[in-house]
Amino acid sequence: MNPTVHREHDWWKSAVVYQIYPRTFADSDGDGVGDIRGIIDRLDHLVELGVDVVWLSPVYRSPQRDNGYDISDYQDIDPMFGSLEDLDDLIEAAHARGIKLVMDLVVNHTSDEHPWFLESRDPASPRRDWYFWRDPRPGTVGGEEGAEPDDSPAAFAPKAWTFDPRSGQYYLGVFGPQQPDLNWENPEVRRAVYEMMRWWVDRGVDGFRMDVINLISKPEALTGQAPLDGPQVSFEAIGDGPRLDEFLAEMNREVGLSEQNLITVGEMPGAGIDLAVRVTDPARRELNMVFTFEHVDLDIAPGGSKWDLAPLPLPVLKANLAAWQEGLAEKGWNSLYWNNHDQPRAVSRFGDDRPEYRVASAKTLATTLHLHRGTPYIYQGEEFGMTNSPRAGVEDYLDIESLNYYRDAIGRGLDEATVLNSLLVKSRDHARTPVQWDASENAGFTTGTPWAPVNPGYETVNAVAAREDPDSIFHHYRRLIQLRHESAVVRDGEFRLLHPEHPHLWAFTRGHGDGQLLVLANWSAEELEIPEEGLPEHGDAELLLGTHGTTAGTLAPWESRVLRLAGSPA
Repeated sequence: MNPTVHREHDWWKSAVVYQIYPRTFADSDGDGVGDIRGIIDRLDHLVELGVDVVWLSPVYRSPQRDNGYDISDYQDIDPMFGSLEDLDDLIEAAHARGIKLVMDLVVNHTSDEHPWFLESRDPASPRRDWYFWRDPRPGTVGGEEGAEPDDSPAAFAPKAWTFDPRSGQYYLGVFGPQQPDLNWENPEVRRAVYEMMRWWVDRGVDGFRMDVINLISKPEALTGQAPLDGPQVSFEAIGDGPRLDEFLAEMNREVGLSEQNLITVGEMPGAGIDLAVRVTDPARRELNMVFTFEHVDLDIAPGGSKWDLAPLPLPVLKANLAAWQEGLAEKGWNSLYWNNHDQPRAVSRFGDDRPEYRVASAKTLATTLHLHRGTPYIYQGEEFGMTNSPRAGVEDYLDIESLNYYRDAIGRGLDEATVLNSLLVKSRDHARTPVQWDASENAGFTTGTPWAPVNPGYETVNAVAAREDPDSIFHHYRRLIQLRHESAVVRDGEFRLLHPEHPHLWAFTRGHGDGQLLVLANWSAEELEIPEEGLPEHGDAELLLGTHGTTAGTLAPWESRVLRLAGSPA
């Protein structure tokens, strides 16, 4: 196909990306599962919203043990979503509407059903070292308890090493036994990955979101064959391996990512500012931006897992995002997000999803995020304020991570009520309920039986209702996107946080040339008096965006305002 698509240099700096999780976006054939044809049918919703890019979560052929992040064929589409021809039609339909399409690239690991791994299980296969194979621990017999090369746990399983009786060795699966890790030390692995990426670019893809891409370079302790000294597998231990920059630069060069102005964002669990600056520095030609996890990990108790809940004071959240703004101000670029397929709904987590505050808090979350410097990401349903879904017991959960946590926590003697509360707050299932398109049966997602339960709030919280209400969350997002497209201050302006210790006020300025914007947001359910000190003079400022018409000196509960300061050009 190799279509010619014009992409301005750094076009993604003024773009807004919309993430689609295909299984729950829209079902076109009534089988209860979202599909590619359903996405095509709903593209005009995204046109009205004004987004520039669709990031498509995995639609590749897969056993679906981890909702498509266990890929068995990188160059085919799973039949549950449609066909390769359907995807070609989606690319064409999106491009015809001025929307670019980004594919999810999952190349830290494959499915254990991928032909590469099936061949690798044969010790005599040329593909044996496409994956990580190790002998049992010295003095043990393979397959017995404690014979694993080390005691590292997997992300979704008790052990990171799985015994293969056929060869008498263990293979590494950082996420679990169904997701064996590729050995990027092998140049043949890298060539195969780059060839696959070029194949997708030739089909018209405009970039890649790279799943856990900072894990591809494993430390020397894992790549060698000496006995392992203690647990070696954790995001902290493998999250910035010795050849990461080399591999990312090679990928960029071999696929032509920079030359073709493709958008690239690397998901990097555990990554800090220093790593993000390094890999997104344009001079290094690695990635455009990364997804940090720092701000979505701030509500975890010290030393705990994501399920160990802790209060999150607003000054802590403000300080973290401000640090990333400052850290990447001179080099690199930020990605901006509250929601994605792995995170609970932001309006329930950071905002206030009670009926009287849901709309205002969703708007304020959007205003605060979109007025930072970086590329904003919207997750399906966020644009009209979808919330976490009510769930009574463990039988209401589907996600492998949630179910594994429940079994492990109950096995360790934790109180069930505490465990269920953690799931109610943090489970990935909340992000994966069907999109609420309208007030009809099953929220307009499907004419059949949905594979995942529909949030019961769909009769009032849905896309049709939001589009029909000129003061809705949807139209607030639309105006924010338009402002980013039109304003150099929003795209490129310097960020300065104001009142960093205020417990409820999130205030900052953006300045570019002679232009300056002031953002004021009340992150609480109480009326807030705006401080007289510590803010630029804004008595004569023009209100560009606001959620309520309150008096100038106060902010209503969850109210936000974007002000153009007097004398400041657009």
